[in-house]
Amino acid sequence: MASMATFFTQTSFPSHSLSKTFDTHFATAPKVNSCVSFRARRQVGVRVSSGLIEPDGGKLVELVVKDSERDLKKGEALSLPRIKLSRIDLQWVHVLSEGWATPLKGFMKEAEFLQTLHFNSLRLDDGSFVNMSVPIVLAIDDEQKHRIGDNKRVALFDSKGDPVAILNDIEIYKHPKEERIARTWGTTAPGLPYVEQTITNAGNWLIGGDLEVIEPIKYNDGLDHFRLSPAELRSEFTRRNADAVFAFQLRNPVHNGHALLMTDTRRRLLEMGYKNPVLLLHPLGGYTKADDVPLDWRMKQHEKVLEDGVLDPETTIVSIFPSPMHYAGPTEVQWHAKARINAGANFYIVGRDPAGMSHPVEKRDLYDADHGKKVLSMAPGLERLNILPFRVAAYDKTQGKMAFFDPSRPQDFLFISGTKMRTLARNKESPPDGFMCPGGWKVLVEYYDSLVPSSNGKVPEAVPA
Repeated sequence: MASMATFFTQTSFPSHSLSKTFDTHFATAPKVNSCVSFRARRQVGVRVSSGLIEPDGGKLVELVVKDSERDLKKGEALSLPRIKLSRIDLQWVHVLSEGWATPLKGFMKEAEFLQTLHFNSLRLDDGSFVNMSVPIVLAIDDEQKHRIGDNKRVALFDSKGDPVAILNDIEIYKHPKEERIARTWGTTAPGLPYVEQTITNAGNWLIGGDLEVIEPIKYNDGLDHFRLSPAELRSEFTRRNADAVFAFQLRNPVHNGHALLMTDTRRRLLEMGYKNPVLLLHPLGGYTKADDVPLDWRMKQHEKVLEDGVLDPETTIVSIFPSPMHYAGPTEVQWHAKARINAGANFYIVGRDPAGMSHPVEKRDLYDADHGKKVLSMAPGLERLNILPFRVAAYDKTQGKMAFFDPSRPQDFLFISGTKMRTLARNKESPPDGFMCPGGWKVLVEYYDSLVPSSNGKVPEAVPA
């Protein structure tokens, strides 16, 4: 593994022809942080002020206490009523602590929760709005509520019994599970992965408040060096003199179609007049459903893809986005985009059915495949972010590689779905040459090979990432 969140490779994909005009929305040039100021052109021949986009609310929220206060806060935590965090709860503490959800300063209180459910946004003190589409909440049960009593502070502990954070100025309110599920997913059908994992059996109360996180969240899984915070990413973008940052989220293995989209996006940004656009390749690292490829295997696959010469290390940063995954389609994709603003990205690539999944009961997609990109183009609080819908990439049999789909000759293209890709890998069959680099495909085959039934006939249980 690389020591920094970047792989060192050579670019292997040539530029491909596309319209020079992005299907984006552009806001007035954002204010530039005093420490970051670049000049770039948004359109050829037009010079505008550019730089790292400001975080929501103007200032990045960071909730980890100073080193000098750490022992004091641990002592305070031991004297307070305790709440034991689940693995996903801890991931949300991580998200909040680093400022991905800026301007949130902790788990949502009722006013923030209701605004999120009903408006997909939060109103700031100055009357402006920022996007916030998924509830970031902490559930407790009746017994925990009784134990907290009139206390205004509680301590959050991990599964090992170590203090993680203190929640201050707390507010406890009812957990409207059905309303939360219906408004976040647009359905209450049984079988929604995140719902079953975190809501169905959760407590009937939510507790919100301001967080003081005792020390940075680490997982000690060999991947922590890839988990750059928004502040660290901004520092790295500044170090590289980035005049544009374009983010690409994924929770699947990288194939050559993804690479085509990323390299072609950079080419188009250069044509617009930017001098040094930097790619943030940002795989999701929190909870995923059990049949997704786990994070550690995805990172191995990403490494091999990049080692095989797909992306340029000088213009690419690979980092893990610590958020859990809801699979909530157009609602959740707003969260994914908003969080990248806080990390410094001013362009966001969005594709078919982002954050979507198959319907848990019926044989169809849960969401309209085009709604994600349409919603992003008009979502409240995302006006400053340039949305980059990309054309569909498929395997071009005439060229023997992934290319943008040409509707004038549909017979020449082969669409390899995620299901088809997983089936091929599970059966140790090779995809067409040019679909994925050999090293990356080998890792995928090795992962599915690891799930082969053991001597007792049982398949190892897939653990959500």
